[in-house]
Amino acid sequence: MKGFGLLSIIVSVFPAAHMAKVFVYGTLKKGQPNHFIMKDHAKGQAEFVAHARTVDPYPLVIATEYNIPFLLNVPGTGQRVHGEIYSVDQKMLEFLDEFKECPKLYQRTLIRLELEDGPGGGKHTPDAGSSIEAYVYTTDTYEREWLEKTTYESYNSNGDHGLPYVQH
Repeated sequence: MKGFGLLSIIVSVFPAAHMAKVFVYGTLKKGQPNHFIMKDHAKGQAEFVAHARTVDPYPLVIATEYNIPFLLNVPGTGQRVHGEIYSVDQKMLEFLDEFKECPKLYQRTLIRLELEDGPGGGKHTPDAGSSIEAYVYTTDTYEREWLEKTTYESYNSNGDHGLPYVQH
């Protein structure tokens, strides 16, 4: 039992890292201008889980002079939005909060998503078609006229909308 006491001490000093699920729908997705952030280990850990789409429709709009994609927190309007789910550690979650100017510009909220793919085969690896909850950066602090903007099902900075993201 000597080893058990040492193991208890190690576990309490080095608890298992808590990973949170985050749904990205804009510039943080693969192939988009800010995806490099998700691969920057200095900012924390982010592991791709699956492609997914929102269970409820949301308005995904492109706004401001920087052509930023915003998911307006108005569930039930707009479209079912496609994106990617990542499992992130606390360090990355804190960085994303800062990057997204949370809670001033964006607010981190939990939403239900339908997996479009995924490894399946177990409790922690759900199958395509199943649903999961994840954090997403939506906004309640938008200009009212944004509700009149075109909504998108999927974001691509170089899409045919002609509104490429502008780094700032």
